[in-house]
Amino acid sequence: MQLSLMGYYYQLPEHKRKKMDNSREAAFHRNVVARIDEEPFRVLYCQANGAPNKPIRQMVGGYILMHHKNWSTRELFEHIEFNLLTMRALGIVDFDQSAFCRATYFNFLGRLADHYIETGDNLLEQVFDHLTAKQLQELGIKGDIQRTDSFQAISNIVSYTRVRLLVEMLLRLHRVLSESDKKRLAELFGPYVKDDAAHYIDNLQQSDVPKELEQLGQIYSQLHEALKGRYGDVEVFRLFQRTFEEQFVRTEEKIQVRESKDIPSDSLQSPDDPDATFRRKNAKKHRGQVVSVTEKANPDNEVNLLTDVTVASNNKDDAEIHKERVEKIKEKTPEFNENHTDGVWLQKNGEFHVSPTKDICR
Repeated sequence: MQLSLMGYYYQLPEHKRKKMDNSREAAFHRNVVARIDEEPFRVLYCQANGAPNKPIRQMVGGYILMHHKNWSTRELFEHIEFNLLTMRALGIVDFDQSAFCRATYFNFLGRLADHYIETGDNLLEQVFDHLTAKQLQELGIKGDIQRTDSFQAISNIVSYTRVRLLVEMLLRLHRVLSESDKKRLAELFGPYVKDDAAHYIDNLQQSDVPKELEQLGQIYSQLHEALKGRYGDVEVFRLFQRTFEEQFVRTEEKIQVRESKDIPSDSLQSPDDPDATFRRKNAKKHRGQVVSVTEKANPDNEVNLLTDVTVASNNKDDAEIHKERVEKIKEKTPEFNENHTDGVWLQKNGEFHVSPTKDICR
């Protein structure tokens, strides 16, 4: 929290120092970066001889700031190097103090992701909860009434047709095979691996699609049988197997193409985002996830804060998502006893009721 006497701050004229002290960036440092508890991140590093070579709170603060400002990673590092307000936000107090480098930053994000995949423990969510608890306590915001809404988080993936997805998975599977397996199964992969999936389907007539799907079903079945014993632990093969089971069905020793209506909305939309799901809402198609946000909403509050943010499959109903989060929200705000949503249901004193209006809470 203390600024260096030799740093850039005291080299500024007094009127500029006052502007900096009243800036959003200075407030961000006081209320976010300086309050980040680094202890939970200990699990990311070797307990005997490993430790991050830069402050965790700076890297977490940089990550939050990058998304808040909608910067690219390149822009983040440019602002850290040349923008005094960004330096102030992250607690960099003089020009000689180096921030984290790209390698340290990406290594940290990789450890975060690996830890979440292995344990389901979201350390960034813990940061959010810790900071929110402090702010709620200091600001004295009433949390008995809250409201929930959600928005579609569209995944940045290619919108695949069925045939294109099936061909793309063949291409991805082919890449991970050994040279001997590629030669052994060359006839099955045939024309599918000569070009990318987009070019392959460009040469298909609409009338060819049913026959093409049937042929792909047979190829998928034979490849699955030939490779499951050797590639069962390979991620790409597991996605291939998932696609096979979602797009086709085996009946009386025959492989049949599933009807479109029989393919679940949580079927694979893209090998680049296995968690993305499909949802049709308000006549629009969405592929990705849904973000559900809860905030305090007592009309007596001068300001309200978010109390819970969660990401879920976009084929889940808002009420279902929030019902799963109620107990967690109660842990953070014990006085919570009434929740409003956009006309689906109302949760009050542990009971669920149908909302009488579409806009319950303003």
